[in-house]
Amino acid sequence: MIKGLVITPPVVGRISIGRVVEKNGQRLPQKDDQFTLTTQVQQRDGWLLHPLDQQLREQHKTQKLQRIPVRLLFSEPDLNFRAEYTFFDRKSGRPVCTGNGDTCRRATQEGVQQLPCPGPSLCEFGKGGLCKAYGRLNLLVGEGGDLSSFIFRTTGFNSIRSLMARMMYYQGLSGGLLAYLPLQLKIRGKSTQQSFRAPIFYVDLELPEGVSLTEALGLAKDRKETLEAAGYDQAGLDQAARDGFANGLFEYTEDEIPEILEEFYPPANDGHSNQPPHQSNQPLRQKLAANG
Repeated sequence: MIKGLVITPPVVGRISIGRVVEKNGQRLPQKDDQFTLTTQVQQRDGWLLHPLDQQLREQHKTQKLQRIPVRLLFSEPDLNFRAEYTFFDRKSGRPVCTGNGDTCRRATQEGVQQLPCPGPSLCEFGKGGLCKAYGRLNLLVGEGGDLSSFIFRTTGFNSIRSLMARMMYYQGLSGGLLAYLPLQLKIRGKSTQQSFRAPIFYVDLELPEGVSLTEALGLAKDRKETLEAAGYDQAGLDQAARDGFANGLFEYTEDEIPEILEEFYPPANDGHSNQPPHQSNQPLRQKLAANG
């Protein structure tokens, strides 16, 4: 295995709730109230749609795709969804610092160092809105039987908090059956004073419509027994993922950095800061919980 290379879950497509549009000569992110599933191929007009996008719209008999049937790859929430504060250098496009509000790994002239992480609002290095909470969620869409996942990326605190809370709660109440539960990704909306009462949309994770918690737990137990009888080792898969993430320093490849910057770190040309509100010096997980 190549040391220093983070081994991440295989990805065959993207899930987004927005798109990048050209405005006044700049390519800027634009939020949406529906999901779009794309391939990993981008052309001049944007990302190519994945065949599942149209299939799901036809299945739900709707033009707006606001829920997607999914399963999780791993039993541990932190393996499915990696969320941390991230600072990208705008000139080189490279990630130079990632932290959780307690400690961080920062690329310096002396190499990568582990340093205290006070959070974006109290960090001189990450001030100005360039350090953001950034999450990556890998999901199995539909009833696919292999390990090919779709990735959902977000810098939204509402999505990060909701997704992590759901996974932690489902893992706890099911007795460790998170990877076997039938679930769906769903768009939700809310308005706040900071949004001037305009609706903002975020992503949540829940049981499929029409499936009770009792039924879902029964289905998860049956799925676990069936897979284990066939030789499936969920603990072994989780450990392989844990080892893969620990093999490198930063979870990014050179080819995905431009799309990350374009979608989540647009030029600040309107005089408003990109910095998320209500930052604190708490660890990220505590901060997300406190902001509920």
